[in-house]
Amino acid sequence: MSAVDAREAFIREYLEDIDTMTELCERHGISRQTGYTWVARYETEGIVGLQDRSRRPHHSPTATPQAVIDALIAARRRRPTWGPKKLLGREWQLAAQPARSTASAILKRAGLVAKLRRRARPGHPGTPPPAVAQPNAVWTLDFKGHFRIAGQWCYPLTVIDRCTRYVLACHALPSTETGATQRLLQRVFQEYGLPERIRSDNGVPFATAWAVARLSPLAVWWIHLGIIPELITPGCPQENGRHERFHRTLKAETAHPPAATWAAQQQRFIRYRQTFNHERPHEALGQRTPAEFYVPSPRPYPTTLPPLIYPADCNVRHVGASGTVTWSGRRVFVSHVLMHEDVAFRPLDDGVWAVYFGPVLLGHLDERRKPVDHIAPVAARRHAAAAGVDNKLATRS
Repeated sequence: MSAVDAREAFIREYLEDIDTMTELCERHGISRQTGYTWVARYETEGIVGLQDRSRRPHHSPTATPQAVIDALIAARRRRPTWGPKKLLGREWQLAAQPARSTASAILKRAGLVAKLRRRARPGHPGTPPPAVAQPNAVWTLDFKGHFRIAGQWCYPLTVIDRCTRYVLACHALPSTETGATQRLLQRVFQEYGLPERIRSDNGVPFATAWAVARLSPLAVWWIHLGIIPELITPGCPQENGRHERFHRTLKAETAHPPAATWAAQQQRFIRYRQTFNHERPHEALGQRTPAEFYVPSPRPYPTTLPPLIYPADCNVRHVGASGTVTWSGRRVFVSHVLMHEDVAFRPLDDGVWAVYFGPVLLGHLDERRKPVDHIAPVAARRHAAAAGVDNKLATRS
């Protein structure tokens, strides 16, 4: 029982007047002084007197004076958009100035500060699996650090087969926007076929910082093509170390210093790619060239983008223009990146659902949590292939 229930039981036995106060206090494990205290509170206040009281002291010598509190609240009402630092610097008229943290606490208690809703960071796939046994199992891509050509920024995009080190593309782009990147990758897919996975860092356009599972429009396109996106751990470029090392050599050979024109710079990239693939021996390949090992993928690039097909045990929902789905009569937010896409809800437990887009686990929907208005991201989860998630959860038709 709670402490309040124990006090009520003590008073009931006291009112029966069977035992003496000494015997009653011994049976309840309290002192006679405590027993008389609870009897006095019950006689003056009734059953309410048995409730726990605030332990806050009636007076504190270090408490902020009421005049200071009133002056701070008045200043805030005159300047509703000013924070404590500005209020104490310009609007303050009294000699006694509270600390910035104290002023902030006073304004919050007075209800003059709007409580901000915390945004949960989306989950991350975690460290991708390092083992690569065959060509086209994993492609890596990244933007080489930008530099200026004829007064305009140049962003070289490089695509490499991780197993054979074969450079599939090295092209100068004017920006990192999704459209130009997708058009270049489409030409690469048409020439070499589709890989099983594509590994990149967490920058644009490969990932979206605040989207669930960090999905970007480019990653959504890959998933429709049957390609699983892999993201390295933020701040860990060594997980894509082969690609980073290639960029070091690429800069020394082609961009130090850069060419005078875009056409001349692209010709440097083309010549270096030819040398790297067909002439330059690689120590990890037994002093042989990447072209001796690489073969194009047997999976051709489709003429039309195939839809995703989910298993029969999944509840499929269509994501509307607002990035939400309808679930049990409520609107549940998924992601703006997945507008007009289909996601699958697979049951895990009573009221708990795993939410997938293709083979990618987006997060969990827990109907026991109130309110049910968004998908809870899975923090620090492993990549789908490494975690044993069935990659056939969504297949191409």
